[in-house]
Amino acid sequence: MSSPLPPLSRTESAVSHLRSEILLGDLSPGDLLAESAVANRLGVSRVPVREALFQLEREGLVEFSQTGRAYVKSLSAVDFEELHHLRLTLEPAAARLASKHIRAFEDRLRENIEQTRRATSLAQLTSLDLDFHQLILDASGNRRLSTLWRGLRHELELWLGQLHRSHQLQTKGTRSETVRSHEHLVHAFTTGTADQCEFEMRRHVLGWREWLPTPEKP
Repeated sequence: MSSPLPPLSRTESAVSHLRSEILLGDLSPGDLLAESAVANRLGVSRVPVREALFQLEREGLVEFSQTGRAYVKSLSAVDFEELHHLRLTLEPAAARLASKHIRAFEDRLRENIEQTRRATSLAQLTSLDLDFHQLILDASGNRRLSTLWRGLRHELELWLGQLHRSHQLQTKGTRSETVRSHEHLVHAFTTGTADQCEFEMRRHVLGWREWLPTPEKP
C-alpha cells in the first residue's frame, strides 16, 4: 500500500490522485473503482473516496452503475460527437471575441507553444493543448462562455488524451502537428480579422473530426 495521503483535504487529495490516474491512462475506461480497494490503496477511509468519486462523476470522468458501483467513464461514440459539437459551438465564438484582445495574451500563447514543443509525454501535450485553448477562451472576455468551456475541461482532457494516444499509434507527429496548428492560430489572431479568427478556429476544431468514431445508431 502506498504512503497515506496528507491528513488535510483528504477528499481533494483523493480527487487529484484518481483524476491523474484516469487522465494519464493508468486507469482504463471501464475499470471498477471499488471504494474499499481505492481507500486501501490511497491510505484513507472510504468517506473521502466516496466524495471523490461523486466529484469525478460531476467532472465526467466517473460513472455509476444502477447498482451504485463506480467505473472509469468509457466515452461512447455519442459522447465524442457531443463534445465535438460543443467545442465547435464555443470555441469559434470565443475566437471571434478574442481577436479584439489577443495582444494581451500573445506572450502567454507563444510561451505555451514553446512548452508544447518541449513536451516529453502525451499527457503533458494534452494538458498544454487545452491550456492553449483556455487562454483563448479567457481572451474572449466573455466570462460565461469561458465558464461553460471550463466545465468541460476534464472531459475534454479525457477525450483528447485518448485521441492523442490513438493518434500516436498512427504517427509520431502529434506534438509537431499541435505546435504547427497552434502557431497557425496565433498568426491568424495577430494578422487577421475577427471573421478569419473564427474561421480558422472552426477549421482547427473540425480537424479533430476525422479521429472521432462513427456515432452509434439508436
